[in-house]
Amino acid sequence: MLRKTKANAVILTKAFADLVKGFKKNNMQYSHEVQQMDCVRKGPNHGPAPIPEEGKWVQAKQITDISGLTHGVGWCAPQQGACKLSLNVKEGVIKEALIETIGCSGMTHSAAMAAEILTGKTILEALNTDLVCDAINTAMRELFLQIVYGRTQSAFSDDGLPIGAGLEDLGKGLRSQIGTMYATEAKGVRYLEMAEGYVTRIGLDENDEVIGYEFVRLGQMMEAITVKGMDATEALKKFTGSYGRFAEAAKKINPRIK
Repeated sequence: MLRKTKANAVILTKAFADLVKGFKKNNMQYSHEVQQMDCVRKGPNHGPAPIPEEGKWVQAKQITDISGLTHGVGWCAPQQGACKLSLNVKEGVIKEALIETIGCSGMTHSAAMAAEILTGKTILEALNTDLVCDAINTAMRELFLQIVYGRTQSAFSDDGLPIGAGLEDLGKGLRSQIGTMYATEAKGVRYLEMAEGYVTRIGLDENDEVIGYEFVRLGQMMEAITVKGMDATEALKKFTGSYGRFAEAAKKINPRIK
């Protein structure tokens, strides 16, 4: 019996030595209390809950398991500006990025640098990379959460969306769709920019209430001039349109002057 006890002790001592050796090999540090504990076998291991990704249910265990296209908005700490970020991720790597900023003049230059930084990085790398502007960093954080939780725009689209789909967020002429309005109590509202384009005049009725507006599709106009060689005056006329009852207006004013 004594011999058996000694043999068991030798086996346990060797097992403990192997365990400690394993700790050192893996560069793991364990407290003395943990090292003295008995090992208890782990029971059920069901893995992570599947998330929807590009028409499939995926158990995401590593960064290469993540794919999807999605959009999100970020803001800087003083909330002086905002960024709308669109990413197309394939097997964990950002293949396409669209960065749109508003509010702070410096953000446009930050967006230029961030656009060069983002593509080719994994979403984990991008999350932990300085994207120059805090609003862009915050947008990246929000998108990371959407993507890894399976809340992408392409979650139920077979094979996701092709690279280039992000451009569909832009208006014709590849120009961001911006809404800019200004108003004072004393002088009322001024429409400055709509989804249709740059507002040149607003139309007022007999009561001086807005009933429509005239706009220029700047993106399409500049494309016609710079790419197709169209005369600027002709292009301006061609890409000017109106909305509402602008033609019936009793008075038409330039919102930036009057």
